[in-house]
Amino acid sequence: MSGETPFRDTARRVIAAEAAALTVMADGLDDRFAEAVVKLLDTKGRVIVTGIGKSGHIARKIAATLASTGTPAQFVHPAEASHGDLGMITRQDTVIAISNSGEAPELANPLLAGEGGLESTAPTLSLLRQARTIRGD
Repeated sequence: MSGETPFRDTARRVIAAEAAALTVMADGLDDRFAEAVVKLLDTKGRVIVTGIGKSGHIARKIAATLASTGTPAQFVHPAEASHGDLGMITRQDTVIAISNSGEAPELANPLLAGEGGLESTAPTLSLLRQARTIRGD
């Protein structure tokens, strides 16, 4: 098959859309990005990554990638965190909580659990697709 095909045209449109999205993302980097990087670099323990559903799959991949490149990292399932696994997270760790909406109660409950919650135990970074904070409604 030579010449232009519908597949090649579709591929070019997809790549152009992804390139445009990366430009928007790059333009949106602000001081919060630098603060997050410094927080991660200052971590004395492990980087704990958590998320539920599709965000959980992404969190597992991030934890595996960090671990394979020399950063001590671990995935903690948020439902398991609510049932005892919070005890494995220390003040030396930094938590990355990933969510699309920030409204998943399985993720919000361990993060916002007062004195025993992640935010009182370890520095926590929230990665959200939508601009809002994780909350426990």
